[in-house]
Amino acid sequence: MAEQLYHFINGTRVNGTSGREGDVFNPATGEVQALCPYASAQEVDNAVQAALAAQPEWEATAAPRRAAVIFKFRELVMKHTDELAEIVGREHGKTIEDAKGSIQRGLDVTEFACGIPHLLKGELSTNVGGGIDTYSMREAVGVVGGITPFNFPVMIPCWMGVMAIACGNAFINKPSERDPGAPLFLAELWKEAGLPDGIWNVVNGDKEAVDALIEHPDVPAISFVGSTLVGEYVYQAGTARNKRVQSFCGAKNHLIVMPDADMDQTVDALMGSGYGSAGERCMAVSVAVPVGQDTADELVKRLEPRVRTLKIGPYNDPAADMGPLITAQAKERVEGYIDQGVAAGADLVVDGRGASLQGYEDGFFVGGTLFDNVTTDMSIYKDEIFGPVLSVARAESFDNAVEMVNGHEYANGVAIFTRDGDAARTFSDQVDVGMIGINVPIPVPMAFHHFGGSKRSKFGDTQMHGPQSINFFTKMKTISARWPSGIKEGAQFTMPTNR
Repeated sequence: MAEQLYHFINGTRVNGTSGREGDVFNPATGEVQALCPYASAQEVDNAVQAALAAQPEWEATAAPRRAAVIFKFRELVMKHTDELAEIVGREHGKTIEDAKGSIQRGLDVTEFACGIPHLLKGELSTNVGGGIDTYSMREAVGVVGGITPFNFPVMIPCWMGVMAIACGNAFINKPSERDPGAPLFLAELWKEAGLPDGIWNVVNGDKEAVDALIEHPDVPAISFVGSTLVGEYVYQAGTARNKRVQSFCGAKNHLIVMPDADMDQTVDALMGSGYGSAGERCMAVSVAVPVGQDTADELVKRLEPRVRTLKIGPYNDPAADMGPLITAQAKERVEGYIDQGVAAGADLVVDGRGASLQGYEDGFFVGGTLFDNVTTDMSIYKDEIFGPVLSVARAESFDNAVEMVNGHEYANGVAIFTRDGDAARTFSDQVDVGMIGINVPIPVPMAFHHFGGSKRSKFGDTQMHGPQSINFFTKMKTISARWPSGIKEGAQFTMPTNR
């Protein structure tokens, strides 16, 4: 019998009241394992009211004490990593080890947030003129809405929410309705860590819940990770209501292979970055760009047997390289793109369609797929497939490879594999992409640096985690103060200056 899920509002499990709900599948078996309630606007408002009531006292809590709660939460996540990974694998489909890796990346930001007393320090300038001191201070923005994706149900709530509450805000997480179990478990851990009720809430749902957060007058900030189509909508709808919004969206990440690249290292990098998590990562490499025909021929020759021997399996199979896709619709979509690539004339070197495992015949599996001779006008090159499909798009020259990267509408991440420092530096200077890897296939920065793309991979001015996250989750006050000192200047009717 399917488990009945809930919302988590004001420190309490709350049953859904809208009468709407959706299925949560086990992607490996195709079976419905849980029912997720879809919140109405009223239920979202209940969470906002709880957050509004709790936030002022939390913001007034000394930053070191807030950090102590976050540190306790970190300890609890570490203690329950196995349980969290089990939930992620069971609902998302990614392997246990991959799930644990994503949880660790969430913990990295949690550890960074423990330094919030230092990160919130303002600035002071003494005697800027006439005995006046000027200083700045950061304050919380209030209630933050966090719309998080299915592919990282622990990592992204940590990236957003931990920084938000570290700055003194309350947080309302609207996770993906496809795998809400891990976000709900995180909320329970926050309560155990001593976070006041109402500061971390989880409201499940679909577009109705998203719109309720966007339209609510008491939610001044929205952070989003997901597809470009939805992310652009969230950004435009939110900013039209004078909210601050950051939207991190789709990608089509290229990996440039120079003729002097270490080919063994390059092939290993492409296998892990292209097929890890079944390609369901916004930083997955989905386009390999070998420079020169000899480089391309050698690359495809080495990739083909590796892709053919990729092992798919359920999340708890320790021998599996990758698991299933999240839903039957995702499987159908990815296989549809493979059909399009064949119809467009690309060479299908390895075909992952029709994958099936004994005992898991109804699972949402797609095998590793490899295309060669992909051109920039094909849908498999232009669109984010979000599946285990790697396209080889051959470039005649270094300049041609740079043109391909810069000509794409997405600009989340890119990598170059080379032994030539001059080529790597020139590449880094010339490409218009948010995150660049040099002999690093998935250049996701560590927590103390910034995550974010450019062009249609990101809407908004600030990056995820790192010091810029403080800018997004706080507002600045600047105070100019002068204390009585016997100075009598009389009334001044001109613009004040320091002269």
